[in-house]
Amino acid sequence: MYRHILIATDGTELAQKAVVAGLELAKGLRAKATAITVSEPWAAARTCHGAVAVPFDAFEKAACEAATKTLGSVAGLAKRLDVECTTLHIKDYAAEGILQAAKSRGCDLIVMASHGRRGLERLLLGSQAARVLTHSTVPVLICK
Repeated sequence: MYRHILIATDGTELAQKAVVAGLELAKGLRAKATAITVSEPWAAARTCHGAVAVPFDAFEKAACEAATKTLGSVAGLAKRLDVECTTLHIKDYAAEGILQAAKSRGCDLIVMASHGRRGLERLLLGSQAARVLTHSTVPVLICK
């Protein structure tokens, strides 16, 4: 059935449910997994007086530290479940990074969580899960 499962996580408690589901599915199917977390790029702030000095280095360091912690947790769980799992930190917009990773890694299933945003919150913050569902060429399993 599925041979390579991409598991997307942002390190939240909700995303952890998708991590567990994805790794358990991989174990049951004897599939390999790739766990990814995506850090969105730093957006430079502008004012009427030009660009504002931004702490880009601090942002990059914090993003890398968070990714290392998140992916380390996934790798530990995969090891306990005896699932072959590689980890990957991508710097891109979430949906785009997930879709590109699935394509470049040859994944045949994407597992991710949905925060279930609706209304104005969804309009303002967007829905990464909806974007992945809309543009994916492989099946997507959404965990709530």
